[in-house]
Amino acid sequence: MLASHWCTPQVWSQEEASSDQTASSSQTRRPSIGEVVRLDDRINQLIPQDAAIELLAEGFEWAEGPVWDRKSKAILFSDIPNNVVNKWNESEGLSVFLKPSGYTGKNPRLGEMGSNGLTFDSSGKLVLAMHGDRQIGRLNSKGQIDTVVQFYKYRRFNSPNDLVYDSKGNLYFTDPPYGLEKNMDDPAKELLFQGVYLLRRNGDLVLLTDKMTRPNGIDLSPDGKTLYVANSDPEQAHWLAFDVLDDGTVANERGFFDATSMVGAAYPGLPDGLKVDVHGAVWATGPGGVLVFTPKGEHIGTIRPGPATANCGFGNDGSTLYLTSDMYLCRIQTSTSGQGF
Repeated sequence: MLASHWCTPQVWSQEEASSDQTASSSQTRRPSIGEVVRLDDRINQLIPQDAAIELLAEGFEWAEGPVWDRKSKAILFSDIPNNVVNKWNESEGLSVFLKPSGYTGKNPRLGEMGSNGLTFDSSGKLVLAMHGDRQIGRLNSKGQIDTVVQFYKYRRFNSPNDLVYDSKGNLYFTDPPYGLEKNMDDPAKELLFQGVYLLRRNGDLVLLTDKMTRPNGIDLSPDGKTLYVANSDPEQAHWLAFDVLDDGTVANERGFFDATSMVGAAYPGLPDGLKVDVHGAVWATGPGGVLVFTPKGEHIGTIRPGPATANCGFGNDGSTLYLTSDMYLCRIQTSTSGQGF
């Protein structure tokens, strides 16, 4: 199925095309920014020729972690320095969904203290990577945050950054130092490494790798057999791929794409959040915007809003890609779908 998708143009039946147009017509067209750079004809299978990057809201300090909330039919996203999760939908616009979202302490502090990556568990509860509290948290029915996991071998995490569940309910997440006020030099840092972890459904915590310098965005292939992890180090700006074994651990670490040569003022941003669509294409924020890769790591196009783009996530019927780009919340229509829709 993947092979045919990547070798031949995508064709819909009349019924499918009608359904797609109905879903798109329910959205009001907004002002557009930026551009789509098409490096290979295969990008046209994923992004329509007339697709525009629509600006939905602005004025944030550093927007991150967009995730679609099925209950409210809205996109939720973090504004990390402001310690808040915002909500945006077509009918109501922008509102505050959760504050505080990442740091619940009483002592004032600076830095990236809010929530970062967001996802939902199998029961529909919001799960947050909480920079300031240095934990993974879950929002309960009373609007309070319960701790999911906070320690590795009795040492506090650095600042969990991004996360994804597999089909079995196991949680994969990354733990760079960005939420610490002094980053790598913070005296509160308890771990000597920046880890990628597996939290099994039964509560067992497994360190998958401690070799990455700045592990960040993370997602799984549609069949759950490949784990992708971004490394947001300007000197090692790349994405890695791992084979996922039957027990959830990983093997066969390999380079997926190296963007180190792209890092610079002309292409703002570093490898950060990413999503994998139902066909296995990887939509990865990095230098210049959202880089779109085939499952083999071929760079076929870039969505370029302008500012550095931190993360992306599919929403609505699955074909809308939302982008958190520095001070902006944006979206673009695609011809594919995110997983789980």
